[in-house]
Amino acid sequence: MEERGRGCCPSMDLMRSEAMQLVQLIIPIESAHLAVSYLGDLGLIQFKDLNAEKSPFQRTYAIQIKRCGEMARKLRFFRDQMLKAGLPPPAISGTQPIITLDDLEVKLGDLEAELIEINANGSKLQRSYNELAEYKLVLQKAGDFFHSALSSAEELQREQSQSGEESLETPLLSEQGTTDPSKQVKLGFITGLVPRDKSMAFERILFRATRGNVFLKQATVDESVTDPGTGDKVEKNVFAIFFSGERARVKILKICEAFGANRYSCNEDLGKQSQMITEVSGRLSELKTTIDAGLVHRGNLLQTIGEQFEQWNLMVRKEKAIYHTLNMLSIDVTKKCLVAEGWSPVYAVKQVQDALHRATHDSNSQVSAIFQVLRTREMPPTFFRTNKFTTAFQEIVDAYGVAKYQEANPGVFTIVTFPFLFAVMFGDWGHGICLLLATSYFIIREKKLSSQKLGDIMEMTFGGRYVIMLMALFSIYTGLIYNEFFSVPFELFARSAYVCRDPECRDSTTIGLIMARDTYPFGVDPAWHGTRSELPFLNSLKMKMSILLGVAQMNLGIVLSFFNAQFFKNRINTWFQFIPQIIFLNSLFGYLSILIIIKWCTGSKADLYHVMIYMFLSPTDDLGENQLFSGQKMTQLVLLLLAFVSVPWMLLPKPFLLKMQHNRHQGGAYAPLQDSEESLQSGANHNSHGHEEFEFSEVFVHQLIHTIEFVLGAVSNTASYLRLWALSLAHSELSSVFYEKVLQLAWGYNNVIILIVGIIIFICATVGVLLVMETLSAFLHALRLHWVEFQNKFYEGDGYKFYPFSFSLIDYEEE
Repeated sequence: MEERGRGCCPSMDLMRSEAMQLVQLIIPIESAHLAVSYLGDLGLIQFKDLNAEKSPFQRTYAIQIKRCGEMARKLRFFRDQMLKAGLPPPAISGTQPIITLDDLEVKLGDLEAELIEINANGSKLQRSYNELAEYKLVLQKAGDFFHSALSSAEELQREQSQSGEESLETPLLSEQGTTDPSKQVKLGFITGLVPRDKSMAFERILFRATRGNVFLKQATVDESVTDPGTGDKVEKNVFAIFFSGERARVKILKICEAFGANRYSCNEDLGKQSQMITEVSGRLSELKTTIDAGLVHRGNLLQTIGEQFEQWNLMVRKEKAIYHTLNMLSIDVTKKCLVAEGWSPVYAVKQVQDALHRATHDSNSQVSAIFQVLRTREMPPTFFRTNKFTTAFQEIVDAYGVAKYQEANPGVFTIVTFPFLFAVMFGDWGHGICLLLATSYFIIREKKLSSQKLGDIMEMTFGGRYVIMLMALFSIYTGLIYNEFFSVPFELFARSAYVCRDPECRDSTTIGLIMARDTYPFGVDPAWHGTRSELPFLNSLKMKMSILLGVAQMNLGIVLSFFNAQFFKNRINTWFQFIPQIIFLNSLFGYLSILIIIKWCTGSKADLYHVMIYMFLSPTDDLGENQLFSGQKMTQLVLLLLAFVSVPWMLLPKPFLLKMQHNRHQGGAYAPLQDSEESLQSGANHNSHGHEEFEFSEVFVHQLIHTIEFVLGAVSNTASYLRLWALSLAHSELSSVFYEKVLQLAWGYNNVIILIVGIIIFICATVGVLLVMETLSAFLHALRLHWVEFQNKFYEGDGYKFYPFSFSLIDYEEE
């Protein structure tokens, strides 16, 4: 097979995957890093891992990968710090940083150490600031407690002295008035803040633990307080607990610790309290100034990092990818060269060689890298070069299975058949215009949207924008054929061919209509809509059309299996798979399709159900009024005989021929390899039993299953295409219900408010049901018709994708 398109820009061919070859590169160690870097820029080699038996820690460049991983961790730390600081995300720059990896490692380490130190100092200062702020609140509130208590005591004492009465505490005997100072009971107190939501429980626990031998005073703080421990804003209460005894003090301290209450010492002297408040306020002012200066310094540092962040990030990721690739290479016995193997497109030979020569020159190496093509029977990867238009269609196919190397690609036909089958189910040119306007937004703004991070659903919609565009265009086309615009018919191409026999016939029936003009030139005549005959007429039309489309697409699939057999020189599949399959399918359902076309052309009233059923039950009976052409009875007998013959034709010969082929080639397992291109094709398609023990029973059972699957599938797959008719009918009827029962009903009330409400309901129902749910439903059904009914006729889909080593595929998101 010749190379398709030589040079840097060969013509794109989606029918077969690109011709691939296994290449070997022998690169001197001094130029290996630069060579892999240039090949990563090129992105046309998928390297094989020649050190698969080694663990990641045993490989040559494990230390370098560890260094790159550490630098990536530091960069992630910088990104988190920038996000916390509210700095905008750094812009992606295409310029390369003029710095070596070693210098970058040192610089990142210094920046990380400086930033960690700034953060640690800032955290300490902020904690001290928060503690002083709480301390100031405690001093203020506790001062209020003591001031009010002192005022009450002085007032009580003044009242007692004015009355001249003895206090109840006055001792009865004069000797009791002079007590031992060592036996006097001294009250202690503890002040602090407790979270407001815990204050009630805090009070109850204190009362129970001390059996009521404490006096608690609380005051609410009007504004939220920043907790020194967590840094969160918390609503708190200031408390003062008065107690007696050391045991009570120990209990209170434990309870404060359990409830997260911050304790602060407070002097009962009001003068000293005022002095402390003044000192704390001064320290708060100083700390605020210091913290602000630290934040400015931190912001400047992060700004400096952000200016070069993406360049550093890209450099680290590239270096890590290069060393990962170098670890896949093996070192030759001289320890002076690295040996690489990988798959590359045939057309890329010149580009790969140029990259290797450039690496040799730029690294000042004395020895050039060696490029050579290896011959192998190994299955090459599958590589289709797609553009932004064809990528989405190829992904639809790849979601089912990646094509085997150079087998016929259904993606070529999917570009047309997928949106067309969707449109058959979604046919309404009004809804099609809505879809086209929606996808036009994505297409017009694709440059801007492609650089933004979209949500999951929006990302999928944007990726399939060209699929949706074709779906919309085909929906407009089929909508014009069905003559439906939001279920309303229009005389777009000509006036209706039918007129009323008299003014009395306008009662939604075709009985009173006569054909007065030529046939409506394009699509369904608008006179059919709204009549009693509309549903039977459209049912018959769409059902027969579904069968025709289904048989045509299944025949296309079988024909593609013939092209696969011819391309891979597999004569057994040509004679004992393609020919009996095409005969069986067309003997039954191809014949049915011809009968449908004949009935349309002749206007016959033959019952095709009766014809097909009695073709099997009573093939020799006369057809009577169901005869559509002369010789139909004999034709049906011949087709029935061919259908029966094709079943053993598919089943029996192939296993025996494979057995004979295996026996004939059993001694040739070590024959000389063929030419490079032929060896790749034979390697991709040689029978899996060529190097294994041939199990005839296994092959025969496999062929039996394949035959039964095709015979039953021919019936079930044809019936499956009737979903085109069912969904088209459902879409049309839903659209008609929304129009008649919502819009027309609201219009009939002659009320502006009701009309506005009706329009809003109609728009919501149309968008939500017809443009979203029905679109998704038709999309999934079209997907099933392609995956099951079409692709199973020829598509094996057991290949694997070509994933080249390319810097353009580096994911910029966090790993």
